[in-house]
Amino acid sequence: MVSHRRPTRPGLNRGVRATVLSAAAATAAAGLGAAPASARPQDTHEAAKAAVDRLYAEAERATERYNAARESLGRLRGRIDRAQDSAARTQEDINRMRTSLGSMAGAQYRSGGIDPSVALLLSSDPDTYLDRAAALDRAGERRAVTLDKLHRAQRKIAQSRAEAAGALVAMERDRASVARHKRAVEGKLARARQLLHALPAADRRSLTRTSRSGRPYEAYPGSGAEAGSARALAALMAARGALGRPYVWGANGPAGFDCSGLMQWAYAQAGVGLPRTSQAQRYAGRMVPLSQARPGDLVAYRADASHIGMYAGNGQVIHAPYPGAPVRYDPVGMMPVSSVTRV
Repeated sequence: MVSHRRPTRPGLNRGVRATVLSAAAATAAAGLGAAPASARPQDTHEAAKAAVDRLYAEAERATERYNAARESLGRLRGRIDRAQDSAARTQEDINRMRTSLGSMAGAQYRSGGIDPSVALLLSSDPDTYLDRAAALDRAGERRAVTLDKLHRAQRKIAQSRAEAAGALVAMERDRASVARHKRAVEGKLARARQLLHALPAADRRSLTRTSRSGRPYEAYPGSGAEAGSARALAALMAARGALGRPYVWGANGPAGFDCSGLMQWAYAQAGVGLPRTSQAQRYAGRMVPLSQARPGDLVAYRADASHIGMYAGNGQVIHAPYPGAPVRYDPVGMMPVSSVTRV
């Protein structure tokens, strides 16, 4: 992350540095609720890190809610399109049936408005009576069938229009949810940036170099267990190809990713469709114990599965960590693991 603060001059002593860190502590205290008045620099650093981690975790939860609302919007748009297409096709059928019934009525009008069955009884041509009676019966059956189809089509079009109207109402509700969750994410990320900018550059770099377990992030973990399947291996290779790309909340590639977006994109490269959210992805396959994790398995974090990564072998995951930290390897135990899913 680029710092816009003036660099610290070499001559600053520990007392000045402690004063700067204490200012960061005051900002962190607003997020954490309390901080000792005489906090040591190390305590301040840890308080700021805890506050940033908490804000990132809250932003991730809001991001997954945002993703879920956007996914619902997509489904609703599909429902509306299908309902409108069905209504349009049914209307065409209704128009054809009305034309057919109109032709029948026109034929009756041209015959003098006399019911065809009465006209047949008054016919003076007994030789063709039976043929004409049979034709009349068939015409009556066709008209009855057409009328029945017309009534069913009218009910169908009313149902399609009601479904489209209901989906439109739901879509407006989800649009409001998308906007609300977007504001929540942006607000939490803005507060996290404020905390980070309050820290000296060295401490900011230290925060972005460590995973949430406090350990430095890892380089390529080397070979480990074999992948659970050919598609898992293909997904893992895709995720490796995304290393270094930026975290972008709400994004599912290829230029940037949030945590679940990376998983969805990587498995899409393997021809597998995953749901959009981390909560849904944890149920996209068979759950296995962490001790049996194999490369390509999905690793969900926290009880609410608000973060997710891909097991890469040798105790490492590939994931999109948080804003400012690119797609990278981190220890699988960087946060509490809630489930491991083999797709």
